[in-house]
Amino acid sequence: MLRPHLQLGELVREAVLVEAGAPLTHVYLPQSGVISLSNSLLEGHTVEVAMVGPDSVFGAAAGLADDVSLTDAVVRLPGTAAILEVARFRAAADRSSTFRALLARHQQALSAQAQQSAACNASHSVEARLARWLLHARDRTSSESLPLTQEVLAQMIGVQRNAVSIVAHALQEAGILRYSRGHLEITDTEGLRETSCECYQAVKAQHDRLLRAPD
Repeated sequence: MLRPHLQLGELVREAVLVEAGAPLTHVYLPQSGVISLSNSLLEGHTVEVAMVGPDSVFGAAAGLADDVSLTDAVVRLPGTAAILEVARFRAAADRSSTFRALLARHQQALSAQAQQSAACNASHSVEARLARWLLHARDRTSSESLPLTQEVLAQMIGVQRNAVSIVAHALQEAGILRYSRGHLEITDTEGLRETSCECYQAVKAQHDRLLRAPD
């Protein structure tokens, strides 16, 4: 139904796919990489509300008749994506109630992620929030090696860069991470899970419940 109209494209690191309030023109189905959905505040801070990876879709709301992006969409980890024009995507959704139901579950999963992220950022330590974010990034890339700067990590969890620097150093001293300029490697995944708060598992459970394909 959609396959003949898909085009493979690069997800270039830090590329802005769409800004909040702008119309969605294309839907992105990542095959690798991570797209960050974030809100920019008037004082200049940026906070991520959800991330989209190979197990998800960016722009799925367009299939449910909402073609305006509620967030900025920025490529945080590079990769590739199958790209489809919104009009074709919406036409497919109009033809299939099963497809629309899948899109509705997808939007539920994104909403659950956004709500949990908001609660986490308001209630938990920088260390726990960073661990939670890195675990989600690892899940979506299937890699312990992540090309990330401390500045980007700070934006993702809504803190100052020096706070991330202090926490990253502590996690490196504990043998959980190995960090060099612009590159991070998770060396102890279980230790990172223990450092994270309950928000990581809560989001993962909701995501798996709503989107995991049946065995």
